[in-house]
Amino acid sequence: MNKPDNDPTENNGHIARHLRITAPSSWVTRFAPLVRDGGSVLDLAAGGGRHGRYFRDRGHPVTFVDRDAGPLIDLAGERHAEVIAIDLENGGSWPLPGRTFDAIVVTNYLHRPLFPAIIGALAEGGVLIYETFARGNEEYSRPRNPDHLLKAGELIDIARGQLQVVAYEHGIKSEAPLPGVVQRICAINDLSRSARGDNEPPPHPLKAVP
Repeated sequence: MNKPDNDPTENNGHIARHLRITAPSSWVTRFAPLVRDGGSVLDLAAGGGRHGRYFRDRGHPVTFVDRDAGPLIDLAGERHAEVIAIDLENGGSWPLPGRTFDAIVVTNYLHRPLFPAIIGALAEGGVLIYETFARGNEEYSRPRNPDHLLKAGELIDIARGQLQVVAYEHGIKSEAPLPGVVQRICAINDLSRSARGDNEPPPHPLKAVP
């Protein structure tokens, strides 16, 4: 979960609102079929684990990482579920050194120093599905701190030259439960998998927008 903007009381309510959401994001479910069957998934800043649970139900082994493992306690000892409680923003080293994943899912969370480690933890052919708030969201709700809001095109810039961008969106999301300004990307670590003379990576099937 994001660090407090200013008021800890208000921030606690913001966190609680996120934890009450149990259905996976439509952005995540749309691109989940691009993940290799049975491939490993990292649910980063997992919160209540709604996306990791979705992938686990699809037959994927999932690693859930969050600084508060309380909402994930029911997963303890469950097959295909690994829970790691760690503060990702304490300035320490990446908590999963040497490990790679077939998919990494991040939603409603932003800590820019993690970007290199996130991309480095994608296995060849691994899928990054990222969705969080962007500048302009301060007109709607928390987060309002620009440290926690993406700039226009920022996720494209992070992927450029490293991942193939399959889909990208930036704009106002009006539907419940979290209306606001969002930016989201699906990108794949397959720039080296070209069989073409022009070195273009292979295209991927696109699922129709729900």
